[in-house]
Amino acid sequence: MNCLIVDDNKLARTAMKQLASHVEQLHVTGECSSAMEAYNLIRKEKIDLLLLDIEMPGMSGLELTRNLGKQRPLIIFTTVNKDYAVEAFELNVADYLIKPVSPARFIQAIEKAREIIDSNHREIQVSDTEFVFIRDNGVLKKIRTEDILFLEAMGDYVKLFTAQKFHAIHTTLKALEEKLPASKFMRVHRSYMVALDKIESIEDGNIIIQKNVIPVADTYKAALNNKLNFL
Repeated sequence: MNCLIVDDNKLARTAMKQLASHVEQLHVTGECSSAMEAYNLIRKEKIDLLLLDIEMPGMSGLELTRNLGKQRPLIIFTTVNKDYAVEAFELNVADYLIKPVSPARFIQAIEKAREIIDSNHREIQVSDTEFVFIRDNGVLKKIRTEDILFLEAMGDYVKLFTAQKFHAIHTTLKALEEKLPASKFMRVHRSYMVALDKIESIEDGNIIIQKNVIPVADTYKAALNNKLNFL
């Protein structure tokens, strides 16, 4: 796992390097003293994980995270300030470490990141026969795509809802959006994707699917209207 340390404080970068040096298969490919420097490096090199400070001169760690787009690696925020936890959660980062970071807490965060990276490769696969395979407690389970009602992003997880139950999957809604057939599934909100043929009604800007109320963001309304068959 290639890791980049981004922090304007040299002592903090050194502390992170020392912690990383004790973790097998975690390779620190470099360090940056600013978010802009990291942004340029990420565009040129393959980085799997960012150990990213939040409060930095110029571009903050939060701004860097938002600006990376599709090239965004997995991110663990490292900060002395607890006040950004909600924003970090909304950005779906892997973890949020408060400095000074203990070795045990660092290892916990790295293992969590490793699980997410592994799950992104293996957690969900779409077969040629309209099935989805999800990893549930180490076992691959097959779910028919026609049984999926909707999906909801919850931090580092996505809840996949069927009529019977939901499955919590270590992945992102964006990753699932790219894998599920666009003819059948559509993103309607930052946190929701729905099966178009399961929509029962739309009331006051909300989609109703089997008594579940799913909000539709303004930015998705026009695209949704284009997808639906109006008489």
